[in-house]
Amino acid sequence: MLIVILVLGIAFIVLATSKFKIHPFIVLLITSYGIALAAGMPLLEIGDTIKTGFGGILRYIGIVIILGTIIGTILEKSGAAIKMADTVLKVVGQKRPGLAMSIIGYIVSIPVFCDSGFVILSSLKRSLAKRTKASSVMMTVALATGLYATHTFVPPTPGPIAAAGNLGLENKLGLVILIGIAVALVGMFAGYFWAKIAGKKYTSTEDQEPLEMSYDEVKEKYGVLPSAWKAFAPILVPILLITFGTIANMPSLPLGDGGLYTAVSFLGKPINALVIGFLFSLLLLPKLNEETLTGWIGDGLKGAAVIIMVTGAGGALGTVLKTTQIGDYLGATLAEYNLGIFLPFIIAAAFKTAQGSSTVALVTTSALVAPLLTSLGLDSTMGSVLTVMAIGAGAMTVSHANDSFFWVVTNFSGMDVSTGYKSHTMATLIQGLVTFAFVVLLSFILL
Repeated sequence: MLIVILVLGIAFIVLATSKFKIHPFIVLLITSYGIALAAGMPLLEIGDTIKTGFGGILRYIGIVIILGTIIGTILEKSGAAIKMADTVLKVVGQKRPGLAMSIIGYIVSIPVFCDSGFVILSSLKRSLAKRTKASSVMMTVALATGLYATHTFVPPTPGPIAAAGNLGLENKLGLVILIGIAVALVGMFAGYFWAKIAGKKYTSTEDQEPLEMSYDEVKEKYGVLPSAWKAFAPILVPILLITFGTIANMPSLPLGDGGLYTAVSFLGKPINALVIGFLFSLLLLPKLNEETLTGWIGDGLKGAAVIIMVTGAGGALGTVLKTTQIGDYLGATLAEYNLGIFLPFIIAAAFKTAQGSSTVALVTTSALVAPLLTSLGLDSTMGSVLTVMAIGAGAMTVSHANDSFFWVVTNFSGMDVSTGYKSHTMATLIQGLVTFAFVVLLSFILL
């Protein structure tokens, strides 16, 4: 009976979000109540359980999500994202424009949502394609897959952070970042190699359109761009601090247990590291006035609000599943099939393909599999980290017509729907499968 309740709950989430277009926050909240009632949880405990799950996950990562979103907004509005792109181009060289776009997307999407990142960089992409006479489809897919790679694997992007929090890794984000960077890099190159193939097979109207804005005009649109170190610091400094904090807290205590350990551990706490990243982002503000300190930061807060709500609702669902013992029962049932790391990937891929949002797939799948980690043999720290990666790989598979990113990519690149499926959707399928294969390989090595 418990399995039937869970299947019905999952079916409701998929149908309500994909077919009836109900907001994921409401869907996850209703599902939490529905499963609690159906599983026989005492009526007087349901509200407190949902409240505990909602607040519990946000207690660890709520402020981190908010700060990461604010940083991303400032990078977008200040022209720092364009400066990062310009810097990468100088390093990689314009003889490899596709690889440059992949790397640019890979970096920019760590704090900036992939949809926003593509819009910001689309003019730069068009200009560079004309300048180098590269295929527009190749450049489009390279940029889109570069953005997509870190969007699903690397904190402080909200989806991976939420998944890490649901799986009890809020104090191990440095390890999630390190593994996520490696897995996302594999995904980026998988997308880039398919982009080169797609560029030879398909074309878009953008290939025939005259250039609207030159490369220099794209940069000039933002006025005086910040320096490279100012542009990169809000992203790289927090990542480095969190990583060093994780290293300091390894069982061998490589930095000892004195003052240096205390300082590095303090700075490496995700919330402290993101506060420092936010302070660096203030250096990007052209003026310290109401427009920037209230307007820009307010836009970041608005962007974070939706993610906070969905993440909290996912935490509530996870707590209900734990309290009702559905997770334990499902884990015992599935243990005999030895699915291991494959199960989170399959669930996330099903969610992603059915309802379109990678973030919702990451949040929901992590809430569902958290009670199953022991029965799946993934209850160690590294097992939990690789579970986040497997969920991320599933959350890439695949981006098609029910995903807003699909429409952003096609509409901003002159692709018709058929070309979008053949190039972009196929690219995300390849990325998901290749990154999951890499995660499976890591599981053989690290577990």
